[in-house]
Amino acid sequence: MVYVLWQFFLLGLYSFGGPAAHIGYFHREFVQNKKWLTEQDFTQAVALCQFLPGPASSQLGMYIGYRRSGYLGAIAAFVGFTTPSFLLLTFLAIGNQHYQNVPVVETVIQAAKLLAVIVVADALWGMVKKNLTTRLTGMIAILSGFAVMLTTGLLGQVMPIILAAILGYIVSVKRQASTSLSHAPESIYTDTQNIRPHWGIAAVFAAGLLLLPVLAASSAWLNLFNVFYQAGSFVFGGGHVVLPLLEPMLQGMVTADTFLSAYASAQLVPGPMFTMASYLGASVMDTSPIAGSLIATIAIFLPGSLLLFAFLPAWNALVSHPKLKESISFVNAAVVGLLASAFISPVISSSVITVLDVFAVVFGLYLLKWRHVPVWGLIILLFAYQWVMNYILM
Repeated sequence: MVYVLWQFFLLGLYSFGGPAAHIGYFHREFVQNKKWLTEQDFTQAVALCQFLPGPASSQLGMYIGYRRSGYLGAIAAFVGFTTPSFLLLTFLAIGNQHYQNVPVVETVIQAAKLLAVIVVADALWGMVKKNLTTRLTGMIAILSGFAVMLTTGLLGQVMPIILAAILGYIVSVKRQASTSLSHAPESIYTDTQNIRPHWGIAAVFAAGLLLLPVLAASSAWLNLFNVFYQAGSFVFGGGHVVLPLLEPMLQGMVTADTFLSAYASAQLVPGPMFTMASYLGASVMDTSPIAGSLIATIAIFLPGSLLLFAFLPAWNALVSHPKLKESISFVNAAVVGLLASAFISPVISSSVITVLDVFAVVFGLYLLKWRHVPVWGLIILLFAYQWVMNYILM
């Protein structure tokens, strides 16, 4: 558990770039380097986390921690990955300091964004080779990527996965029907009792949705917890999508300037963007900012955590079902398309600005993949490159 905590804490120190970048960091660290998960396990976990509400990258981190050390490992992964951004945003809120326009900070952030492009490109290439093995899976990935680009919110996030699963099931049924006359039938999956969620955890999630609004009026602390719990229960697609949901819920609790400062500050720090709740919680409870930050942070992450472990047993049973083999392969292809779309926007679009940035990314990818330069070494090289670009060439 302590080892899991430490590994995720280290990642939380430099994981800039949003959910797509975080998936890339996790893939490199826990699939390629440490081999805690196989490529197939990782891709299927990404699919589940994309399907559920909540912060997908944090849910994926908890899943990895769970696979390594059980529920305590999941908690350790969450605490480790979230703590750096939680602390930074809490103290930014307390000090009311906003460093967006400090040149040195901007240099660090831009270097970190370029690093995110490199890491995501490496992860995406590995997933492409593993999951896009036929023309059909390649087409599914392309169509899924375009679907995400052309739609927003729940529709763009979940529908490609659902449609890929349905198509895969149809293909699987037709294939079994066409071969049933000439081959012995496959063993029939009969453990249907396991294809169900963990109802106890699901009940806790539902109780929070139903009871917290009733109890919120009795306490400012419960009201704060309720606001962020409700926000975390209905958000697909990461921290950027939570903005339009949180803003009206926090009217009268924080000013518009404070809300925008929380969003801007969350983009300056590594880790999940959902920790903008840390800044907002500290701002709402300005007389007890650390407690307010902690409550808001736990509340916004809790629903996604409960949903992950409520549906994980059913997901594990489904992915091992023989008749769903094609569905899972098609879902994996759709996930590659989703990650490719996120790689284009916002990872590349917000990071690569000049032609020299393109060369820096390509050279960094070469160093990472073929010269095995560690990530911390790339950070140093990219910071030096960005410093030269900002202060010497410009």
